[in-house]
Amino acid sequence: MEFDQLFKKRHDLVIIAGPCVIESEDVVFKTAEHFKGLCDSLGVPYIFKSSYDKANRSSIDSFRGPGIEKGLEILSEVKRKYSVPVLTDVHSPDEARRAAEVVDILQVPAFLCRQTDLILAVAESGIMVNIKKGQFLAPWDVKNIIDKFVSTGNNKLMITERGMSFGYNNLVVDYRSIPIIRALGYPVIFDVTHSVQLPGGQGTSSGGQKEYALPLARAAVAAGADGVFIEAHPDPEKALCDGPNMIKLDEAEAMLRTLIEISKVVSG
Repeated sequence: MEFDQLFKKRHDLVIIAGPCVIESEDVVFKTAEHFKGLCDSLGVPYIFKSSYDKANRSSIDSFRGPGIEKGLEILSEVKRKYSVPVLTDVHSPDEARRAAEVVDILQVPAFLCRQTDLILAVAESGIMVNIKKGQFLAPWDVKNIIDKFVSTGNNKLMITERGMSFGYNNLVVDYRSIPIIRALGYPVIFDVTHSVQLPGGQGTSSGGQKEYALPLARAAVAAGADGVFIEAHPDPEKALCDGPNMIKLDEAEAMLRTLIEISKVVSG
C-alpha cells in the first residue's frame, strides 16, 4: 500500500485496528481476519496494528509482549496470511531499523514523540510512519516534529491525536487539534482507544471509559480526521493490556459504518 494511494480519496476513512499488544497468535489472527473482512466489505483501507513490546506500562509486573524477535515473526505472518499492511511501535533507533525490515508502518509512541534520534531513525527507514502526538503537546507544536521528520527527505507521515493530559488519571480531546495539524500538510488519525484511557487509573494499570469511544470518534471524523486508530480484542475483559479501552470485535461494524457515513458527509 503506497502512502499517496492510502489518502488519495478523501472519503475513504483509513482504519488502523488490532489488539493493543501481541498476546498470542490466536488473538492476533482472529482480530486481523475480522477487520480485514469487515473493511473489505465496507470498501475502506485497513492497516493491522499490534505491539511486540509495550515499553510504557504502569507496573513492573504488567505484561509487555513477546519481544521484538517473536513479535516481528508473528506480524510477518499476519502480512502473509491476510495480505494487509502492518504497523507496530518502536522505541529506539535500533528497533526502528529492525522493524522496518518486516512491517509497513512504524509508529512512534506518544511519550517518545520529541525524541530527535528516534524521529530521524524512523524517517530514515523510508517507509510510512505514524507519530502519536504527546499528551503534553499543543497541536501547533507538532510542526517541530514534522520538521525533524521531513529533514530526511521522507514525507510519508501521519500524525495521531490521542488526547491531552487533564488532571489526575484523565485525558481530554481538543478537536481543534485536528484541523490545526491537518493544516500543516499531513493526514491526521484519531486514536479512539487511548483518548478514552484513564492513565494509571487502576493503580497498577490504566483504566478506561470505552462507552465514550463512539461519541469521541464521531466528533473526530466530523472535525476532519483522515482515519481512526482502534484497539480491539475478541474478549477485552481478558486482555492483558488496555482491556478497559478496547472494543469487542462484534462492536466494530456498527462503529465503522457510522464513522464512514460521517466521513462521506464531511468530504462532500
